[in-house]
Amino acid sequence: MPNHAKTPVVFVHGLWMHASSWDEWVGLFNDNGYQAIAPRWPGEAESAEATRKNPHTFDNRGIAEVTDHYSKVIADLPTPPILIGHSFGGLIAQRLFGLGFGRGCVAIAPAQFRGILGLPPAQLRAAWPVLSRPGLLKKTWSHTPETFHRFFANAVPRVESDRLLQAYGMPAPARPLFQAGLANLTIGRSEAAVDTHRDRGPLLLIAGGRDQYVPASVVRAAYKIQRRNSGRTEFKLFEDRGHSLAGDHGWRDIADTALEFLTRTGLSAKDSAA
Repeated sequence: MPNHAKTPVVFVHGLWMHASSWDEWVGLFNDNGYQAIAPRWPGEAESAEATRKNPHTFDNRGIAEVTDHYSKVIADLPTPPILIGHSFGGLIAQRLFGLGFGRGCVAIAPAQFRGILGLPPAQLRAAWPVLSRPGLLKKTWSHTPETFHRFFANAVPRVESDRLLQAYGMPAPARPLFQAGLANLTIGRSEAAVDTHRDRGPLLLIAGGRDQYVPASVVRAAYKIQRRNSGRTEFKLFEDRGHSLAGDHGWRDIADTALEFLTRTGLSAKDSAA
């Protein structure tokens, strides 16, 4: 008998943006027949404002803990979901995908995983306010309006950058930045590692040409590694977009690209729920 349950989609956000930054994506995907959710990270309050008032609930949260948190959410779903993540959420989505937790994946400006070498100077400059202060390892760090516009929302006007920060901005744990930045120097198992060999479904990697936190060259390097997998792997570059591409005024271009990819690879809501 056909399965008429809607295909789940799990959105995973990254550092400094609240889960509610996915609200428009959730609505769009639901309108297209999916059952979309955007779970919060462990320690994240119901709103960005509430999280800003009590930032220490994020202290010392690392990549493995967040991955495990989402894996438990996914375990309660009726069928394997499509995973869509941005920034460190893109890294976590790929980790979950490599662990067999999804049927398809879209990683938007995903943070680098272990094995990606030669990080660009722009990326090091963007992460330097955190990585230059080892004492932040077990603490949280917040953007000022100036740093948010300079590094995160640099491809949109300052007024929009300030609006995004006010609506969705929040403190984030510093540990994931250290884990990803030092992944290739870590002895033994790294929490920033991704299993790129496991049999999997389609994967789309999206990059912004003006992104400083995850420059396009880093996403392209991930693509070159991921395309060795037998599963379908694609790369899409948006030349004039920065790191805020999933949440700023141009979010619909990115979302429509993700929907088109899912439809073309047999993961439309109709196809994947049949």
